[in-house]
Amino acid sequence: MKKLGFGCMRFPEKDGNIEYDKVCKMFDAFMAAGFTYFDTAHGYMGEKSEAAVRECLTKRYKREDYILTDKLTSNYFEKEEDIYPFVLSQLKETGVEYFDYYLMHALSSENYQKYVSCNAFEVAKKLKSEGKIKHIGISFHDTAEMLDRILSEQPCIEVVQIQFNYLDYDDPGVQSYKCYKVCEKHNKPVIVMEPVKGGSLVNLTAESKSVLDKIGSGSYASYAIRFAASFENVFMVLSGMSSIDQVEDNVSYMKDFVPFSDEEYEAVKKVRSIIRNEDLIPCTACHYCTDGCPKSIKIPEVIACYNAKKQRKDWNNEYYYGIHTTDSGKASDCIKCGKCEKVCPQHLKIRDLLCDIASAFEQ
Repeated sequence: MKKLGFGCMRFPEKDGNIEYDKVCKMFDAFMAAGFTYFDTAHGYMGEKSEAAVRECLTKRYKREDYILTDKLTSNYFEKEEDIYPFVLSQLKETGVEYFDYYLMHALSSENYQKYVSCNAFEVAKKLKSEGKIKHIGISFHDTAEMLDRILSEQPCIEVVQIQFNYLDYDDPGVQSYKCYKVCEKHNKPVIVMEPVKGGSLVNLTAESKSVLDKIGSGSYASYAIRFAASFENVFMVLSGMSSIDQVEDNVSYMKDFVPFSDEEYEAVKKVRSIIRNEDLIPCTACHYCTDGCPKSIKIPEVIACYNAKKQRKDWNNEYYYGIHTTDSGKASDCIKCGKCEKVCPQHLKIRDLLCDIASAFEQ
């Protein structure tokens, strides 16, 4: 199996609708290059991702030609009896009879007990015995210590999806490498999410770009994705591609994958140091925070404007902040309910950040 997977949470959209024709072309190019792994979840793209996967993938290809992963997210069940019919609804929505991988989604110290008390792992094992799930796994956002506990308590887990990239590699908050080592300890293959950290390892400053430009002609995404794929226990690296250009770039260097060289490891280490000195907010634009926001604040978008303002200080930042807040909430509209912080995989103090953003743009 080739190490590049298609993350289905950033499809191209127009007027709030996924552009199926473009997604079909992207999937076709991906499959034509020999790649077969697709990853979705019920909440992705405002609960539209699974239907897009059905229309653009599962209706158009034989079941044995692709590998499909879906997830059980904590806000879609409250008791054990909710889980089994929910998974059946996901199978129907995606148009398949089984999932190759089914993950307990975004496990952390805050929600793990809910999965346990609702017997989610037991239901998953039942679904596996019935052939509706081939492999049980988790996606994870928390400390290495918590991951070690979960893997010790749940031996049915076969794969682990973690956030892993060269910026978060030794970050004390994300603990990417520590989590990777825990997976190694428990002999669990790793699926990588956020290898380009929501695009921040592509949209680099001139100083960071110059470091990578000196060692080769690869795209900035290629260094981030190949970094993650170069670790032996990583069997899949997800890329949330949103254009045919991104697909073509990614498959060009992952089709015949070449692991990182010592020179490349040193280069991304330098880039990591440069980025940390920029003091930017490490938001990955996953949009988990926006679903429950009572004021409909486009949190990732206004954070991106704030980061860009700190980096470039040009008129574009003010302009785009206005665009993102015209029909949605402004940063100053935050009522500090804290819903966003409870679901943020990066553990950002969003309420405080929105105060800073309001001060920067709304004076």
